[in-house]
Amino acid sequence: MKRLFDLLVALSALIILLPVIIITAILVRIKLGSPILFTQERPGLNGKSFKMMKFRSMLDATDKCGNQLPDEQRMTSFGSFLRSASLDELPGLFNVIKGDMSLVGPRPLLVQYLPLYSDEQARRHNVRPGITGWAQVNGRNAISWEEKFLFDVWYVDNQSFWLDINILFLTIKKVLIKDGISADGEATMSIFKGSKK
Repeated sequence: MKRLFDLLVALSALIILLPVIIITAILVRIKLGSPILFTQERPGLNGKSFKMMKFRSMLDATDKCGNQLPDEQRMTSFGSFLRSASLDELPGLFNVIKGDMSLVGPRPLLVQYLPLYSDEQARRHNVRPGITGWAQVNGRNAISWEEKFLFDVWYVDNQSFWLDINILFLTIKKVLIKDGISADGEATMSIFKGSKK
């Protein structure tokens, strides 16, 4: 039922939001250049890697040695707008249609975080990752990594169709009030270095 719901909603959203997706793509190309899409390998269901898609929201700026500059130096006001409005997440609908992601589930994080999880935290990969999730509507990037993983595992243990509906409505509210977009002093979220034992 969850997979069927994901497909119906993602296809409907793509059709309804197609003008917004096209306009956003054009603006990304004008303001940030190519490529329009940001793609990155992320761990999905059971930790299996997939290529996640988002609209690019940062510049490809580097220092004199060719090293990529920190997020806060590459983020532009336009990129901040894309993230605050969650427009950068729209290409993720294609990941949902492909079956790599669900509308609701733990957010797919970086592949290099996989060996850093405790056994309990790693259970977040027992379900498909989501465009939004229980952690996103309970603090998004303004909560600690440990809190985020607690919310993720709670979702794994308590997932239901009605919980997903509730999370989707709460996500709309969060986007409208622009709550929890970034952690204090960070452009997005600090790097996860493993939980304290």
